Amino acid sequence: MLNPSDASSAVRVIRLHPQDDVVIALDQLVTGTLISSEGVAVAGLIPPGHKMATRAVAQGAPVRRYGQIIGFASKAIQPGQHVHSHNLAMGDFTRDYAFGEEARPTTSVAAPATFQGIVRADGRVATRNYIGILTSVNCSATVARAIADHFRRDIHPEALADFPNVDGVVALTHGTGCAMDAEGEGLAMLQRTLGGYACHPNFASLLVIGLGCETNQIPQLLATQGLQDGERLRAFTIQDTGGTTKTIAHGIELIREMLPAANAVRREPVPASHLLVGLQCGGSDGYSGISANPVLGAAVDLLVQHGGTAILSETPEIYGAEHLLTRRAQTPEVGRKLVARIRWWEDYCARNGAALNNNPSSGNKAGGLTTVLEKSLGGIAKGGSSNLVDVYEYAQPVRAQGLVFMDTPGFDPVSATGQVAGGANLICFTTGRGSAYGCAPSPSFKLATNTALWERQSDDMDMNCGEVLDGHRTIPELGAELFQRFLDIASGERSRSECHGYGQQEFVPWQISVMV
Repeated sequence: MLNPSDASSAVRVIRLHPQDDVVIALDQLVTGTLISSEGVAVAGLIPPGHKMATRAVAQGAPVRRYGQIIGFASKAIQPGQHVHSHNLAMGDFTRDYAFGEEARPTTSVAAPATFQGIVRADGRVATRNYIGILTSVNCSATVARAIADHFRRDIHPEALADFPNVDGVVALTHGTGCAMDAEGEGLAMLQRTLGGYACHPNFASLLVIGLGCETNQIPQLLATQGLQDGERLRAFTIQDTGGTTKTIAHGIELIREMLPAANAVRREPVPASHLLVGLQCGGSDGYSGISANPVLGAAVDLLVQHGGTAILSETPEIYGAEHLLTRRAQTPEVGRKLVARIRWWEDYCARNGAALNNNPSSGNKAGGLTTVLEKSLGGIAKGGSSNLVDVYEYAQPVRAQGLVFMDTPGFDPVSATGQVAGGANLICFTTGRGSAYGCAPSPSFKLATNTALWERQSDDMDMNCGEVLDGHRTIPELGAELFQRFLDIASGERSRSECHGYGQQEFVPWQISVMV
């Protein structure tokens, strides 16, 4: 259990590591307040979640949090001062990757936990049971959504009244599919993403709808992804079907034909090894790396011990802390694969006149995060302490079991889309500033980093990890509770985002292709 210092006098700060140059304020600190545990008086106003210096730091010297470098003093910092973007900046430093030196054997439990899953005919296990509509191009988005809207329970409750085992009909549309290099990496990535969703076990069946003249031709899409038009997957275009009205009618009729088979499922006990959990954080704050992310990491360690898989992602948000993962790589080759993705990002940003250190976002900074190094160190905590067993490119199918990494951008909808395409059947999302997010066809479960957020936005949150900061619960206790919630959600319990109907608008494939 965290023991914030000075709790008796209502002055609460947290020291994370003996070598740190800063402590984290749990309450707003004002000038003259004595932090007795540090022997330092506050010099200035320090908001909750932000950093206060506990010792003098010379200009240009490194500043440490978590026992790791989070940046360099852009001006001299005195004890008691607020440490943030006005006096802390990015800088280059050498990182020892020490590939695999800290990898340890994984301890598996003798009797793995189970959840109530849906076993498909081919043995794949689903946590939800949707009918999906995918589009090859943006031009067919309106048609796809019109078909899905016909089956919305909040608008046409009678449409699915006889099919209670079907979670819904969802249209996942996107803004690309044409005016791109037909032989390029961008189209291949889009097709891989669509293929991953088309194969996802949470879809009982689906439609693929195109316009007809787009670069992303449906026959090529199906061929490259090993898909075939049949009972489970029906593909057609607006141009061949005869226009918008006929295409909508055709799509509605096909889904009506699919519904009886989709409804003929039942849940049964399956081992937790069938869980693939995508790990996300968004709207992070200074507490993310102290409460919610470590709690999620504790749950991930339990998941791995029970044979399951967790997908850590958001490559720009591990930048500067990737050495903590390479040290846990199961083999040196796995560690080098991760570093190769970091080098790709450095080159990608250089080609496009960007920088990997343009993080954190405005909201992150308002919450107390100053540099991408600080954000990355807290973000990696989501992955727990298990070995890193493999590294995947965006939307590649995840085959390994254990903790894996998938290369994605940091923007949550794009990152989670890649994870679901890779097979994630549950998303767990930590947030400190607040998030309204869902991810059909996989349920999304959200963790609040602090109690103030929980009380303000509990309508969107599923668990309050602020109890760690308040001293009421320990990280292992909440981690065990979260692991059980994984099993409950996978068994059909609805998350807050599902109750609100989130998920259709958050399908955002990564666009890296030049548009011409």
